[in-house]
This record gives sequence, structure tokens and C-alpha cells, in this order.
Amino acid sequence: MGPLRKSGLFGRASFILCLCIAASGITTNANAAEKGPTAAQLLKLYSPRQPDIDYETPTGDELAKCQVNIEKRGKVSGYVVLGSAGQVLRRFDDTNGDNEVDQFRYYNHGIEVYREADTNFNKKVDQYRWVNMGGSRWGVDSNEDGRIESWKALSASEASREAVQAMITGDIAALESVMLTEADARTLGLNPEISQKLLESSSAAPKKAQAIAAKSKMFQGKPKWQRFDALMPSMIPSDDDKAKVDLLVYENAMAIVETAGNQSAFVQIGEMIRVGEVWKLTQAPTPMEGNAVQVSAGGILMQPLASATENVVAGPAPSAAAQKLLEELQALDKAAPAPGANPDALTKFNGKRADLLMQLVSASESEEEREQWMRQMVDGIAAATQAGGYTEGLTRLASIETSVRKSSPKSPMVGYVAYRRLLAEYSVEMQSASQEKRTEIQKAWLKNLEEFIGNYPNTEDTADAMLQLAIAEEFNNKVKEAMVWYQRLAKEKSRSIAGARAAGAIRRIELKGKPLKLAGPSLTGGNIDIAQLRGKVTVVLFWATWCQPCLEDLPQMRALYQQYKAKGLEVVGVCLDVDKQGVDEFIAQHKIPWPHIFQPGGFESPVASDYGIITLPTVFVVDREGRVANRGASLQDLKAMLPEMLQGK
Repeated sequence: MGPLRKSGLFGRASFILCLCIAASGITTNANAAEKGPTAAQLLKLYSPRQPDIDYETPTGDELAKCQVNIEKRGKVSGYVVLGSAGQVLRRFDDTNGDNEVDQFRYYNHGIEVYREADTNFNKKVDQYRWVNMGGSRWGVDSNEDGRIESWKALSASEASREAVQAMITGDIAALESVMLTEADARTLGLNPEISQKLLESSSAAPKKAQAIAAKSKMFQGKPKWQRFDALMPSMIPSDDDKAKVDLLVYENAMAIVETAGNQSAFVQIGEMIRVGEVWKLTQAPTPMEGNAVQVSAGGILMQPLASATENVVAGPAPSAAAQKLLEELQALDKAAPAPGANPDALTKFNGKRADLLMQLVSASESEEEREQWMRQMVDGIAAATQAGGYTEGLTRLASIETSVRKSSPKSPMVGYVAYRRLLAEYSVEMQSASQEKRTEIQKAWLKNLEEFIGNYPNTEDTADAMLQLAIAEEFNNKVKEAMVWYQRLAKEKSRSIAGARAAGAIRRIELKGKPLKLAGPSLTGGNIDIAQLRGKVTVVLFWATWCQPCLEDLPQMRALYQQYKAKGLEVVGVCLDVDKQGVDEFIAQHKIPWPHIFQPGGFESPVASDYGIITLPTVFVVDREGRVANRGASLQDLKAMLPEMLQGK
């Protein structure tokens, strides 16, 4: 390898690495050993252009032990920087044989996490890629100014992170890079009606984002993105006539952030859609703070088409009155008060919105349309009331419930409205109550749930009410009472999600002394089956990256593992994050040494539902014979149990 010469490469002082490597193997030209770069020079000179890269950079005595080697891998040649333990720290590669570096690769604990590339070989970086524990983002900088304008790959979780970070920093260009574009709409072949609505929303997002960020205490406090939170994505098949291809959509995604006060808070991301390998947003992220929350029933893509397709016999078109009301509703939603608006403005907005939806109920010509608008109205009122943005909400919900019960006493809408009124009442009461009063409110809430189940045994919300009752009783250590509700729910609502979770909870509560059947995909590939650990004492830890108690217990769990592993202890984690994004990074950051089972879906994943997991951390202890010795162990339990169990007593 030849000497290095100074240049303005990539807009800063840097080395152009002149690579002279013989085809027969690694050799250098004259004086290369004397004039080649040192590890200290290379590590100081090059650093990632993109922020928040978690990569390894030694200092002090460790830096002095680093070395630089020349390597050739096929047609690729370059420098590799090795750490004091022989681990790879950096690679600076020439991939096209022109003796100049065009790829910069950064490592953490010997694993590559990030790279920058000059793909057109003009001495300017134009692509940024996160890999392995660094994530899966792949950004393109077409004008080579150090800013990512578009994405080749971006997961939903990473898209939410980019959007929230853009709101925090006020970087509207970064936000625009994750918003749905007209080109995206053409790629998906979106129905013109849907395309217009989505593009109106996404194009208005940058301006709306500036107004939101300016008034948001959350964003001004520089919160830190923690994780993505959403239910399973929905698949809209192409034969639904909403697009020419199958669409993968998140209906109403959230991001969880950590505020300056170390509290968790929500940011509403809204509807997201996948375009190729990139997830895009359709609206500006909105912090769920104070009384600024406004939740609508479903996103644009999950709403029925207003127009009929050519292959379907069209029903009657909306009446002129209904069409006018729809236009008024759209105009009202566009002019919704920004976060931080005063309570009077929010109450006026939500009241007007409810009025328009009620008029749409009256103007609808079919029962299906009436029910659709009724549900949207009730959901909107309940959400606004719980968020404190509609002071008249409870009165209005009670009035609607009375009206529906009088006009259609056998309609399922009676129970639908009643349940949301109960939820809103409970939320409002708890928000303003003292600690002493909350116990009384909680008792009344459980009584109301029980009465609701008795009055409406067959509504779509009955299973949820039963599950809430069962969980509340279990949290209060009333296991016998909880089992009554779990058993009833599992029997009467066996086909519901809540019914499946109840069956799992019964299985969990009855675990002690029984063999544990637990298996699933490993985070690192392959499968983990607890049965294969027979002969070991096994601790099964249900956890998640967002679980603060899990993080607080981690140092002691790690110490117990290190203390007893040689004596026959195994620990298996069961990660209940919604998706995998960020999990590997968390495990590496906190040096968690044991393996982990992972299935997408969080608490709704099969591995969580099978045992009705309701809180984290949940810890099972399994003896050498594979039987459960404790189904809800604490750290103190582990400290007391493990010495005796590992001695075989």
C-alpha cells in the first residue's frame, strides 16, 4: 500500500488511500510500512456523518494497542483497523480498484453496524446504511450534501424514529423524506379517491409539523425516542380496489418517547403504508399531551370507498345533504386546533365534529352507513373526553346512549355506546381523583364492568370487560376471583382474542408442579425449546426493551446468571416487544448473555398469549425435571430458591 496524501475528500481533511496490492496476495510497495497510516490517525480522521451511531472507538491505553492491516477480499482491497483484542473496529475499502476509498465501515464489538459509500466513485458519500445491530435503514443522499433525501429501506419502527427525531430537531426536510409522495402513490397504483386524500394529508404534514412542534412542550423538551408501538399490520388485498397491489398498512401507530423527566409518553404516528422496502407516514406526528389528543376511527385506507367500482353494482350515491356534510367534516378536520389550544377551542371543535357526525347518521340511507357514522361519532367523543378535550363529552355520550336505547333497544349499538361511556367516565374520574379516592373509583369501575357484562352478555366489548375484571382481580392478588372470570371468558368467548388470553392465563396460574411447554424462534436464528434444557435449572424471563422494572432488575439477574451458570443454571428470555427493531441493539448495549425467544406482536404474540402474560417482568422457574417451581418469581425468590435447587435438594 502506497503513501497517503491529503485531500478535501467528502468535505473535510481526509486521506485518500492509495492501494497497491498484488494479485498474488497482500503486499505493499516501498516504504509502505514506514508511511502507512496509524490506527490513531484513521480513527481520529474518519467518523460517521449521520448522528446516533453506536460504534466502538478505543481511547488511552487501548488505542495504543490497536493496529492497521492491509487486506484484500476478492476485488476489494483496503485497510482494516483492529482493536486491542483483535476485533475489527473499521474497514476502509476500495471496491472498484481505483486506489481510493469508496466505502467506510464502522463496527461495534467486532460486528459491523453502519457504513457510508461513494457508489458513483466521485469522492463524495451518497449512501448511508445501518446493518446488523445498527438496524436496517438504507438512506440515499442524491446531492451528496450529507443529508438523506430518500430511503431504499426503512422499517416502520425506524420510520417512526426518523419522524419523531425530525419533529424534535425541527428538521422538516428529514420529515419529508418519510412522508408519502405522489411517486409512492403511483408505485402502489392507489385508487384516485384514496390517493387524493392521502396526498392531501401528507403534503400538509410539514407545515402542520412546524405548528405542532412550536407549541408542544413534549417536543421542546427534547424527548428521546424509545420504541414503536402498534398492533399487527393490516393487509389490504388488491382486489379491494384500493390499489393495484396488496397494501400493508398500520392503521394507527404510536411511538413511545422518554421525556426530560424520565417519563414515558406517546406520540401519535397515525396511518403508515409500506412502499417497497420503505414504510411511509401519511400525517405529521402528534404528541399525546394535555388535552390536544384527537383520535379518529381508523385511517383513510381502512375506510370504505365512497365510490363504487366498475365491477360492482353501485348502490345509491350519497344524497346532496350527506355529501355537503362530508365536505364540512373534511374541512373541519383540516382546521383542527393545534396541540396546546385552549380547552374552550377544543370543546367547540369536538362538539361541532360530533354535531356533523350526528347529522350524517340521520342523513344515511342504510343501516350499515348509520352504524358506521354512529361508531365514528361515539369513538371520537369518548377519545376526546378521556383526553380532556371535550368537557361536555360525558353528557353527550349519556344522551346518545339514552336515544339509541329508546329508538333501537335491541341494537348492538346500545352496548357499544354504553361501554365507551363507562370507559370515559372511569378515565375522567381517575384523572382528577386523589390517591385515597382512586381506590373507591376502582371498586366502582369493577362493579360497573360486572353490571355491563350482565346487561350486555353478547356485545363485541363483553370479552374485553371480562378480561379487564380478571386482570384487576389478579393484580389485587385475588387469584381465586380472577380464575372465575378467566374460566368464564375462556368458555363463553373462546374464539375472541381475549378468550385466548384468558385460556393462557389459566394455564399460567395452574403451572406450578407441571412441565413447562414453551418453544419459539430465537432472536439469533433457529428455535429454542425449554424441553431441551432438561437437567438444568431454568429461569424463563418475559421482558421487553421498554419495561423499566426489567431494566432495573437486569444487573442482579446478570449477576445471578454469572454466579450459578457453572452449577447448572440457564436463563431464557422471552422478548415481548411488538417488533424486533432495536432489540438486538438493546441486548448488546446491556450485555445480556442468555438467549431469547421472539415472536412479533408483543402481548398479542402467540408465546405471550399461550400463558396469558399480563405484566412484565414475569418470571418462571423450572427445575431439573422440567417442572415449574414458581410461576411468578421475584428477584428475592430467585436468590432464595436457586442455591437449594442447584444443589439438587
